[in-house]
Amino acid sequence: MLSEAAVLAAHILIVDDQPANVLLLEQLLRQVGYTNLSSTRDPYAVCELHRNQHFDLILLDLQMPGMDGFQVLADLQQTEDQGYVPVLAITVQPGHKLRALASGAKDFIAKPFDMVELKARIHNMLEVRLLYTQLAQSNLALKALALHDPLTQLPNRRLLLDRLRQAQLSSSRTHRHCALMFLDIDHFKQLNDTLGHDAGDALLLQVSQRLLGSARSGDTVARLGGDEFVVLMNALSTRVALASKQAQAMARKMHKTLRQTYRLNGQAYHTSLSIGVVIFMGDTESINNLLKKADQAMYQAKADDSQGVCFDVPTPATTSV
Repeated sequence: MLSEAAVLAAHILIVDDQPANVLLLEQLLRQVGYTNLSSTRDPYAVCELHRNQHFDLILLDLQMPGMDGFQVLADLQQTEDQGYVPVLAITVQPGHKLRALASGAKDFIAKPFDMVELKARIHNMLEVRLLYTQLAQSNLALKALALHDPLTQLPNRRLLLDRLRQAQLSSSRTHRHCALMFLDIDHFKQLNDTLGHDAGDALLLQVSQRLLGSARSGDTVARLGGDEFVVLMNALSTRVALASKQAQAMARKMHKTLRQTYRLNGQAYHTSLSIGVVIFMGDTESINNLLKKADQAMYQAKADDSQGVCFDVPTPATTSV
């Protein structure tokens, strides 16, 4: 539910070529309590102003020289990327009402104003506009929550799977290899059991930050859950041997960075991560199979404490070069 303060703080643009009309509307709105007012007498400036400032309401005079309000409405329809043009049309010609509404105006009022009616229409339009904006923001937030891990804000499994599908399609077109890295924090359960889940969460956040700092622009760093992370490297070499070297260099870099000292609750903490890597090109293998291979390579890396990184590389005989 919107508060009255939110409505009165809405950003309103007054568009009229007559200074007296602009002054009248400004005085009326300020008397009601509206505080965020702008105005212009230039109809050609309206679209650019709205593009930059995203007004909650535009009080638009329909009869102006050079460019009338109907032309402004047509341009606003093309400018407004959310599909909602917040215009209250104003004119001395009541017969323009249907044309104004058909042109995209959300409401209409004729001059001379009935002040009570004008105040009510402005208030009602602003409530609708602000609720529309609030709903759009809520939908974006819900979408982000559905696709990202709430702790680290990294892409979650759902978004990773979509990125993997995109990587396979792109790889099929370009014949460039990709690398899928599966990472697991060594002895993470022991950390949670001894220092608590707050320390575990702090470690997960630091690991995610280090992974983001090590990854290339355009690569995906995701958290699958628990202490499992995935890095997807796109657009590696068309040659499998060179693509493997590129992925190996990145994996070694990440492994070294992730072994550096962490600070948990003000104390130094040392750990390492095991990394399994699978090289692929196109969609010759299913996504589930790629994840399974990377996971198996990770467990092989965990069994070999001296290395920490294990690769599953396709043979040249089964890979396009």
